[in-house]
Amino acid sequence: MNMKVLIPAPVMLVVVFAGALPAADPQLLNLVMPDAKILAGVNVDQAKTSPFGMYVLAQFQAQDQHLREFTAQTGFDPTNDLHELLVASTGSQPHAPALTLARGTFSTDKINAAAQNAGATSETYKGVKIFEDPKKGAGYAFLNGSLAVAGDVASVKGAIDRQTAPAPLPAALLVQVNQLSASEDAWAISEVPPPNIELPSNGGNTPNLPTGIFQKIEQASGGVKLGTQAIAVTAQLQAGTAVDAKQISDLLQFLANLGRMQTQNPQVPSLLTSLAVTTNGAVVAISLNVPEAEAETLFQLKPKPKAVQQDQPNGLRPRRRR
Repeated sequence: MNMKVLIPAPVMLVVVFAGALPAADPQLLNLVMPDAKILAGVNVDQAKTSPFGMYVLAQFQAQDQHLREFTAQTGFDPTNDLHELLVASTGSQPHAPALTLARGTFSTDKINAAAQNAGATSETYKGVKIFEDPKKGAGYAFLNGSLAVAGDVASVKGAIDRQTAPAPLPAALLVQVNQLSASEDAWAISEVPPPNIELPSNGGNTPNLPTGIFQKIEQASGGVKLGTQAIAVTAQLQAGTAVDAKQISDLLQFLANLGRMQTQNPQVPSLLTSLAVTTNGAVVAISLNVPEAEAETLFQLKPKPKAVQQDQPNGLRPRRRR
């Protein structure tokens, strides 16, 4: 059994479904591990009223056969039943476990039955039943009919613990979360430097920059705002020094120019013309405006070939009878 089947679409929809958040839900934030370094949140509800949100919903509902099968088996349709999502990770290692917190309308009995039929085991921890994939150490639990948690089993148990004994995030991080979630539709914060990026060969025109310049980023934050005419993407990168910030800005400009020249998609160069990268001291500010019509053109689901049942990564498959 693949635990991705348990709450698959909510994670995928973080990027494309962004609604107007009054602020991140305090109840969800209270369940996050106190040493979280990476946080991302989105509210799905308002997306259903935006032009791009409605377009994406129609695409998934019309073309995603797996989503229809998942909904039929679990009674949960992420495009209708998911209301808010929060993802957190300590980021302490390249593949650090993530904790996913989802608020929605869940048919818990039907979802649990589907998981068991797919091979999940279960245990009860402090009165909460956790359904687990014993091979991967991942699991999920419903704290009530409208709140689900998923991740590695230790993280799920930690969230259950924090129901009655909250361990708040650092005050400065909470301030940032509340500011971003109140002003942006979808948002993310990372206090972990991104991995190093190898520059593509460009006939000797690659900027003469020190190795690992992106690892000079001490914090990154950003958001997405859906509008009726355009989608606005903004980000801020906090570097250690103004010199580092200038080098990061130069490299981003170089990569954008390279993308304009080399991409095979005619839509991408026109989008990149709206990309603005500026510096203010040790801060790099990035902005990009995507016309709603162009976003629809770029986001077009293509029918997927029918996968062999044994190899289907996200399908709920009943156990074979012996």
